[in-house]
Amino acid sequence: MSEAPDELEATEVDTPPVPDRYQGILFVISSPSGGGKGTLIKRLRETVPGVGYSVSWTTRAPRHGEAEGVNYHFASEAEFAVMIQAGGFVEWANVHGHHYGTTRAAVAQALSAGLDIILEIDVQGARAVRTTMESVVSIFILPPSFEVLRERLTRRMTERPEELELRLANARGEVAEYRHFDYLILNDEVERAAAQLASVVWAERARRERQEWVARRVLKSFGAPAAR
Repeated sequence: MSEAPDELEATEVDTPPVPDRYQGILFVISSPSGGGKGTLIKRLRETVPGVGYSVSWTTRAPRHGEAEGVNYHFASEAEFAVMIQAGGFVEWANVHGHHYGTTRAAVAQALSAGLDIILEIDVQGARAVRTTMESVVSIFILPPSFEVLRERLTRRMTERPEELELRLANARGEVAEYRHFDYLILNDEVERAAAQLASVVWAERARRERQEWVARRVLKSFGAPAAR
């Protein structure tokens, strides 16, 4: 009888080790401006433990009620350019005439601590993260209609008329990007949409490959070998 091929042996040897603790998940959440992603993320973090949030950098001016280091890190164009040159961003983009970016350090720190991390970014940033990061769970928040989106943006009164029209014009292209995301949540009713978002996080945490470390610990108590 012939021996097993060398390729099989190499495959078994090269299998990556199973981690001995929970590894954080990188969640990317996108929507058009006014789609309600900020509200849903806030509710998620109030109801699901262990969810961190990466505070993005931006070159736009703070809106009323926004605080440095809480909503965004507000930077000048020159400061933002220095970060780009240093490779400090895992993603960055020009959105509605302003720069936005997520630092590599913030993401790495949260994931290494076993926290799930939320990136609240536009579709350009989501595309960049999916390209550069090894494991990403992406979620698109869809407004119920263009009319509702216009009403929400108008009601919050944070943009000049020309900025409002730019955001609405960009939204027509942004909503078509939903097909590139893993999950789609219709934000027609906040409580239902928030519950659905929380369900996605819980389900992703329960994936077998992410709970392999738990299974091995439990099987050890049975005196049974872990599955290969």
